[in-house]
Amino acid sequence: MSCKQRFPFRFGTTSYIIPADIIPNVEFLKDKVDDIELVLFESDEFSNLPSASDMQKLAHLAEESALTYSVHLPLDVYFGHPDRDERERSVSKCLKIIELTCNLPKSAYVMHFEAGPGIDINSFSFDQQSLFIEALHDSVAMLLGATDEAASTFCAENLNYPFELVWPVVEEFALSVTLDVGHLEYYGFPTQHYFERYLHRARVLHMHGSHDGKDHHSISFMKPEVLDMVMKALADQNEEGRVMTMEIFSQEDFLSSCSIMQRFLS
Repeated sequence: MSCKQRFPFRFGTTSYIIPADIIPNVEFLKDKVDDIELVLFESDEFSNLPSASDMQKLAHLAEESALTYSVHLPLDVYFGHPDRDERERSVSKCLKIIELTCNLPKSAYVMHFEAGPGIDINSFSFDQQSLFIEALHDSVAMLLGATDEAASTFCAENLNYPFELVWPVVEEFALSVTLDVGHLEYYGFPTQHYFERYLHRARVLHMHGSHDGKDHHSISFMKPEVLDMVMKALADQNEEGRVMTMEIFSQEDFLSSCSIMQRFLS
């Protein structure tokens, strides 16, 4: 079941669909999708960062199969942390991934704006919000000042707090947006309003449904009216470089999501 080169956008999913490493996943997906989200991480206990030879293989697979990669920057980075040392560490981790993937054909870098592990930004006072935004400003300036990648390649993702809080940073630095529709639905944000306000800057969309109180399931769990709205909006704007990522992590969810997407093929 292939949705490759069938839509007015780049159809994609994650690099964790079959229970294997990144290379086997890309080989499994290369004829089924246009874009693969590389979910990369490194910790003291475990790392999935590809070797130099693996990176060459990823570049070769992309060239032979007309693939691009959307690179999800590490989740344990905190651009909005009050401690500048922590922000510098976070930026350094991102720069390592950017350097590692420099020779890949990339659609985007996806990044989270967080304040620290387990910190609920929704609980911030006005002063705390101001400090959070100042910290983000400092981190993004550091990041962009240390790379030749275009600012528009970096896409801030909406999370569990109102995106308008960080929108001034996105605008000031001319960043793009990762519009995560699954998050909007899961956290109860007004999806239609977000599309009207932010779709024009959305380089990437993340699609996933919620089931048993958890997100990142097959889009078969999405509300049909929401999926219809998304597909109509994308058809109306018709930006071929935009990526729609099924942000799911199993073959079963991938196949059922592809089955749902087949309904939108003429």
